[in-house]
Amino acid sequence: MSKDYKNIIQSMMEKDAFSRWMEIEILESEPGYVKLSMEIRQEMCNGFGICHGGITFSLADSALAFASNSRGSVSVALENNINYTKKVEVGDTLIAETEEIQNGRTIGVYKIKVVNQNDDLVADFRGTVYRTGRH
Repeated sequence: MSKDYKNIIQSMMEKDAFSRWMEIEILESEPGYVKLSMEIRQEMCNGFGICHGGITFSLADSALAFASNSRGSVSVALENNINYTKKVEVGDTLIAETEEIQNGRTIGVYKIKVVNQNDDLVADFRGTVYRTGRH
């Protein structure tokens, strides 16, 4: 790999305006793995005063992107799904941690667990990516 995984992840973050708007922090990273965190702000809430599901999905999706691209092959999402298990409120800190299930030449599969500051599971996300062959 021409660039190491930390440089790849950092470069992706620098170019990802939405992840920066969400104020995502990279807590840990390894090839095929990341652990991210962010704090929920008022402008991330829906009409019921709880965190919009799209924010939680986006955190998990960013984790998928950083983990799946960290080995140097451009990987794009084919399919993602999420199950929400607990409401998220303003001031909560969310932590998304990836698990690489399949690291194939053309397909990658990842499970992302999203927990709050109390380690309560708030969402379970699964993503499949296509490896484009580009580096």
